[in-house]
Amino acid sequence: MSKTILVIDTATESCSVALLHNEKTTTLNELSPRSHTQRILPMVDELLNNANIQLSDVHALAFGRGPGSFTGVRVGVSVAQGLAFGANLPVIPVSNLTTMAQQAYQQLGAENVICLIDARMNEVYFSQLIKTENGWQEVIQEQVCSPENAIEQFKQSELQNCVVVGTGWNAYPQFKESDLAITETDITLPQAEYMLPLAQMELAQGNTQNALEIEPIYLRNEVTWKKLPNKE
Repeated sequence: MSKTILVIDTATESCSVALLHNEKTTTLNELSPRSHTQRILPMVDELLNNANIQLSDVHALAFGRGPGSFTGVRVGVSVAQGLAFGANLPVIPVSNLTTMAQQAYQQLGAENVICLIDARMNEVYFSQLIKTENGWQEVIQEQVCSPENAIEQFKQSELQNCVVVGTGWNAYPQFKESDLAITETDITLPQAEYMLPLAQMELAQGNTQNALEIEPIYLRNEVTWKKLPNKE
């Protein structure tokens, strides 16, 4: 019987949870950029109640560790720590960029994926990944940079049968104006459902952390974040 895995994600405008239990996946997704803290725990409770299990019946907790919005990533880490610490669960951090690549693979069969999330301030979070027998391999590692910088890296990369996912592509006209041989998709935001296969692989390999070890991935440093209005 497969392990029971709970996944939460609040790193972007999407607030989502997913549960794998008895080899059945259930999920809830909402667009709630300003109410993650109010919605995420009720959504977790709803999935657990519908499955007639408690948090203590879960074998591992996975969460979207970023990159994404500063506040959203922090909320996800805090909630994951609280749930995992209280139930003594191993934790699996999952990349929000890789999550969208996994969705493109499951929905479209894509194996060469550029993942872009609008980082505001004329920047994007992005990576390029290729599907292999051992999971996703980074061709271009996760980073934050200007659209122009990203385009220059794409021009030096392998773009055969490449698709693009995430909010970043349509956020900046430079991408479409570049005439790169990349196929657009309608996948814009990561969802917890597509973190499950990634979490399963990490759990099978024993790649887990305890609640006190997990850390958010911002890609931007703290100084940059302090330049944002109303951010501390």
